[in-house]
Amino acid sequence: MDIATLSQWRSAEPRVLLVGTGGMLARAWERLLLQCSVPVVCPTLTELDLTQPETLKQTIVPGIRLVLNCAAWTDVDGAETKEAQALAVNGRGVEHLARRCREIGAMLAHYSTDYVFAGTASTPYRVDEPRAPLNAYGRSKAAGEVALQASGCRHLLIRTSWLYAPWGNNFVRTMTRLARTKPMLKVVNDQHGRPTSAEHLAATTLALIEKQATGTYHVTDGGQCTWYDFAVQIAAAANPQCRVEACTTAQFPRPARRPAYSVLDLSQTEALVGPMPDWRANLDDVIKRMEPVG
Repeated sequence: MDIATLSQWRSAEPRVLLVGTGGMLARAWERLLLQCSVPVVCPTLTELDLTQPETLKQTIVPGIRLVLNCAAWTDVDGAETKEAQALAVNGRGVEHLARRCREIGAMLAHYSTDYVFAGTASTPYRVDEPRAPLNAYGRSKAAGEVALQASGCRHLLIRTSWLYAPWGNNFVRTMTRLARTKPMLKVVNDQHGRPTSAEHLAATTLALIEKQATGTYHVTDGGQCTWYDFAVQIAAAANPQCRVEACTTAQFPRPARRPAYSVLDLSQTEALVGPMPDWRANLDDVIKRMEPVG
């Protein structure tokens, strides 16, 4: 059975399963599927643990036609000292998940990252660019990509970047809180990329699935910016009195190296589902609906 239209998922028995319940992107997916009247199975971390293959067999059962993997190890700096743990989730965990989906004939939509690239380019990274991650987190996500592509599972691999939402822990909410409590912020201005609204990411993934897309795609907001540009826009909405100053990556060292340029090419995605909204428009929409921040 192909997964082509929402009508195929509206049944008494749920045919969609969401991995990573409680996370920022998973929450966006839950809201989207509720709006579309699509029942979804949302196992807890205890019920479905990517590092424990036996839990996958217990939860991903025949009849499930689409698995949305929103689970990941996302502590970029922490992965530098805990690479094995990151790999267990982002690499081998994806391998286990893809194997189970292949066994029952389900499609797997999986999310990866701009951090699989080296960041040395000067034009947007195409979907077929060679992987060359700079840090442990990127290596773990690259391992997951390789495992998925080799699995034989029908899949949609989506790379994204700089994820944010009205909820959860993310750059937009952090900058909003800091702008309201500090007179000045310093933010790096030499890392270039594309922000991504989690709600936009979920909706665009759904559009790709309905177009029966498979393989690798990039999904982000439109346009590009630096973290400094992003922070300036956020601070202006949160507290115009807060001054944002630019600094270099060298002035703000972190345990994990970051790519200097990780803009993802969107042409393949836009050819199929239309232009991506500019990041400023998506950001403004999220800020208007942001849940309270401390």
